[in-house]
Amino acid sequence: MGELVYGGIDGTVTTFAVVSAAAGAGLSTAVILILGLANLIADGFAMSVGAYLSRKTERDNYRKHRAVEAWEVDHLPEKERDEIRDIYRAKGFEGPLLEQVVDTITADKERWIEVMMKEELEMIEDVRSPLASGVATFVAFAVVGMLPLLVFVWNALANPDLLQQPAPLMLFWTATAMTSAGFLGIGWMKARVTGIAPARGMLETLILGSAAAALSFVAGYLLEQWLGA
Repeated sequence: MGELVYGGIDGTVTTFAVVSAAAGAGLSTAVILILGLANLIADGFAMSVGAYLSRKTERDNYRKHRAVEAWEVDHLPEKERDEIRDIYRAKGFEGPLLEQVVDTITADKERWIEVMMKEELEMIEDVRSPLASGVATFVAFAVVGMLPLLVFVWNALANPDLLQQPAPLMLFWTATAMTSAGFLGIGWMKARVTGIAPARGMLETLILGSAAAALSFVAGYLLEQWLGA
């Protein structure tokens, strides 16, 4: 869910920013589609690679530290027992009960290592697949990020002779309405993931996405006035 939400947010914001800049500059429908679709593919792939590498790095780091703990349990058992004893003494265990806890944990090597990972290193294994995370990020980026482009795709199919002409502003405002609905939907999903109030998540996403689009539109308009003068 996390990859779907953040991939969707990034895809919608960045693609809408590209569309807004192109619309502000008065570019043609063909150019808007080229820039928007290129952004979907390139940025979506880059983000999915980042998600894959991040998840894989976390998993590899966990496994490296787990291997170290396993070696210490095999070769330095008394030291590791003392560390278990110190951990649970700090939790309030003492006397025979403390020794019983230590004996129970250290009686099973796998349990012993897991306790050391969680209690000493504060590391928990992430069992999610790095590949699945990357794919989910790319799919969310591409699917949700397509929202700002749908009206331009429809216009290109309905009016192929007008592809090279400046895109009508009405198309941009229609794309704005559709993208705003997408922002609200993604904001609601983000609220489910982060545990914040749905209204807050929806409003935050809508405001941030709209701000990015407004800045891009103004930048496109000003650059067109400057470079086209």
